[in-house]
Amino acid sequence: MTDTVRKTRGTLADGREILYFDDSEPYVSGGATRRLDDPRPLPDRFAPVPGPDGEPQPFTGPQMRYDVLTGEWVPMATHRMNRTHLPPADANPLAPARPGAAYTDGDIPADDYDVVVFENRFPSLVQVPGEEDVVTHLDGEPLWPVRPAAGRCEVICFSPDPEASLATLDERRMRTVVEAWADRTVELGALPGVEQVFCFENRGREIGVTLHHPHGQIYAYPYLTPRTATMLRQAREHRAATGRNLLRDVLEAELRSGRRVVAESEHWVAYVPAAARWPVEVHLAPRRDVPDLPALTDEERTDLAGIYLRLLRAGDQFFVAEGDDGEPRAIPLPYIAAWHQAPVHEGREDLRLHLQLFSVLRAPGKLKYLAGSESGMGAWVSDTTPERVADRLREVME
Repeated sequence: MTDTVRKTRGTLADGREILYFDDSEPYVSGGATRRLDDPRPLPDRFAPVPGPDGEPQPFTGPQMRYDVLTGEWVPMATHRMNRTHLPPADANPLAPARPGAAYTDGDIPADDYDVVVFENRFPSLVQVPGEEDVVTHLDGEPLWPVRPAAGRCEVICFSPDPEASLATLDERRMRTVVEAWADRTVELGALPGVEQVFCFENRGREIGVTLHHPHGQIYAYPYLTPRTATMLRQAREHRAATGRNLLRDVLEAELRSGRRVVAESEHWVAYVPAAARWPVEVHLAPRRDVPDLPALTDEERTDLAGIYLRLLRAGDQFFVAEGDDGEPRAIPLPYIAAWHQAPVHEGREDLRLHLQLFSVLRAPGKLKYLAGSESGMGAWVSDTTPERVADRLREVME
């Protein structure tokens, strides 16, 4: 942590970890500490559970099955069917506790916070104490390998205000979010068996968000995700053919062209990729070759906070529709913001940090559905051109 951000670690009632990242006084200096005790009467999350016969059975975590047709692991997280879905405002589990009120079933015991991270109550990846990460076979068939989904899923809350968004933060608080992402990347990457750390944000009902409080997630995967594995293969082939880093060459090509570059700062470049597939898509890359968020310097992190906010605010101006009063109004952009980082153990020299920000909204009230070609064959068809997207982004950023 820097001198401007203080991390405080605690434990929730069921044993999950919670971490406060504070940039405001009296917390950043240590003059005060956020509430760390959790009075909820929750059982330990790894406690035995009743079996079909009512007798206690050892807790078992989610499993993964290997798809031999694609070479991909698929976690089976059936317990997530019961996760919180669009709760009323007075039952928001991501909001701070009400000062002086009886503690409710929220996951944050403090009555205020700057940025907070905690383990997901309904994780699709979890390391169960004492559970060995070994491969078995479904129905005894060698074609169907099965292993524990032994990773970790965390939630990061960007603001205590349920009506806020990441775009409404100031640069100081955005910098604290960057510090939290970097911190979690280091700690999660050090867990046994973790191969990749992914920081991301889903925003908007159209994306499938079930909690509208401003928050993101951080996954620690025990395998390389398909997207990363594909980029790593492409990068290695490019290096074998040219001796150069593929993502470095992509950035330099976009800068030479300039046609799709939408914003630049001292340390960062934002551009719409030449083969963008989403209705709105922009990538944000550092000028310097770095594998992940922890590798950024203080100057690069501060610069990132500013240009990232510019991109998010531009996204919220991208689409305009006529309001009930007949006046044009901007439509908050539903989006996914995905931080692509080099894996923990392999590909550190071949993959390069970058953000992919994209939206399924192709026009006001109209979504890009992943229909037959995209979903069935993985063969993408774009509804626009990257140049048109870049032109509109530059227009709203000005």
